[in-house]
Amino acid sequence: MGLGMKTWTIAALSAGAGLVLAGCATTPPGGARAKIETPAACENLTVHIYFEPESAEVTEEGRAVLAQAASSAKACKVERVKVLGLADAVGAPAANLELSKQRVASVTQALIANGLPAAEFDLAAAGQQGAVTASGDARPLRRRADVTLELTTP
Repeated sequence: MGLGMKTWTIAALSAGAGLVLAGCATTPPGGARAKIETPAACENLTVHIYFEPESAEVTEEGRAVLAQAASSAKACKVERVKVLGLADAVGAPAANLELSKQRVASVTQALIANGLPAAEFDLAAAGQQGAVTASGDARPLRRRADVTLELTTP
């Protein structure tokens, strides 16, 4: 092997080492590329909390959704919280109205327990109103409470 081949090998190794070092300069510790995160905008947030039949107890999944919603609102000014309790068309209308009121109360308590900033609450219960279409078909997924957080930038 002549002198020219050794020079070429050393030059290639030097260039490769330069690329590796350049890569290290832009890669943060831990190997993952830095992620640019922008602050979350304070926009209105709506979540749906579903319930078991004939129940007003917030499920584990529902508690997790409410905890996330309350956490998302902490960096914002909460202008108003709207909670609408709904029920399906199974059972007596009066019982369904009472059940939807209990769902509103359960969701409101869970939001407060999760540290939702102080706000004006607009609470309503619709019972089974709207649970059946004009053609007589039952609407699915009516065992829920709809929660809207009206948020603004502080």
